[in-house]
Amino acid sequence: MSRRARAHVDLGAVERNARRLRGCAAADVLLCAVVKADGYGHGAVAVARAALAGGARWLAVATADEAVALRRELPEPPILVLGALDEPDLARALGVGADVVAWTPEFVRCAEALAGNGGARLHVKVDTGMGRLGARSREEALALAELIDRVAGVRLCGVMTHFATADAGDAHFAAQLASFSAIAGVVRARHPGVLVHAANSAAVLRAPAAHFDMVRCGVALYGLDPFQRDPAAARLEPALELRSYVARVARVEPGEAVGYGARFRPSAPTWVATVPIGYADGVRRTTGGGVDVLIGGRRRPLAGTVSMDSLGVDAGSHGDVRAGDEVVLIGARGRERILAEELAARHGTINYEVLCALGSRVERVYER
Repeated sequence: MSRRARAHVDLGAVERNARRLRGCAAADVLLCAVVKADGYGHGAVAVARAALAGGARWLAVATADEAVALRRELPEPPILVLGALDEPDLARALGVGADVVAWTPEFVRCAEALAGNGGARLHVKVDTGMGRLGARSREEALALAELIDRVAGVRLCGVMTHFATADAGDAHFAAQLASFSAIAGVVRARHPGVLVHAANSAAVLRAPAAHFDMVRCGVALYGLDPFQRDPAAARLEPALELRSYVARVARVEPGEAVGYGARFRPSAPTWVATVPIGYADGVRRTTGGGVDVLIGGRRRPLAGTVSMDSLGVDAGSHGDVRAGDEVVLIGARGRERILAEELAARHGTINYEVLCALGSRVERVYER
C-alpha cells in the first residue's frame, strides 16, 4: 500500500455521527444521508453503508452517474437524485429506481414518457429563496403536484426545498421556512403520505421546526461543522485524516530558494522536508500563509509554494525530521490537530470544499 497520499476514513465515526444526527430529530423523522461528490471526498459507498448502520434510511446524490454507482453496490435503500437531469440522465436515474426532483411540467411529461413499467417517483422542489432549482411560487408548486397526481406512470412522493442560510439562522432562513411550511401543508393535506423534507445539516442541529418528515444531512455526517466551528461544539467526530510521508530532508542555507517562484528563502540554516502530495491531490496551492502540517506530533509550516505533486515543509534547525516520517495534513497527533475548518479559514473557503477537493490519486483507507 502506497504511503504517498492516503485518506484514512473512520467509518465508526460516520456511523456515530449518523446516530447523533438521527437523535436530533423526533423518532418518526427519517434521516437521509447525502453522499454526493463521492461522499464529500470520503468514498460514497463505504460511508453510505456506515450511515445506514447509524440509522439513515435514505441516500441522496447529485447526479445520475452517482445514483447508478451507488445502486450497483446498494440495491435496497431509496436513493434521491437532488440535481438537474436532462433526458438521458433522467432515463438512467429512473432505470435504477432512483427518486428524482421535479420543478417543471415539461420534466414531469418527460418522466412519464420514460417511466416504463417501474414508474417514476418524483419530489416537487420549491425554490423558497435559494435562487437555484425549484418551482418559483406557491401556485407553480401546487399545480405541479396536481399534475404529477394526474399523470399515469409517475407518482408524487415528496415535496422539498433547500435553505440558503440555515447556518446563520437569519431572517432569510425564517422566511424560507415559513414559505415552505405553508406550501407543504397544502400539499400534505391534498396528497396524504407525501414525504416533506427541507433540513440540511445546519437546520438539523439548529432548527427543529424545519425537520418535517425527513432531514438531509451531508457535511455533519462526516464530522464537519456546518457553522465552520470546531466540530466538537456540535458533538461531531471528524471522520477523515489526510496523511503522507517525508520523502527527503535537505539542509537549506540562508538565501537558498525552495519551490516554484523561489519564494521561500530562509534567513538562517534550516532543514526542508519534501512531501509527495500536492495540489493535484487536493492540497490547496499556497505560498504558506500560516498553513501547517504535523510531523512527529508537532506543527511544521509549509516552505514555499505547493507544487502539483509535492510540497515543502520547514522542518526547523534541529535536524529531528527524517525521511520516512509520517506527515498529517488533516487530523490529530497527541495534543495537536489540524481540522478541515482550520484549513478552510486559512484559504478563505469552507470545510466542504477542503475535503471534496481530495483527488482520485488519494487512496481511501477505511477503518473502524
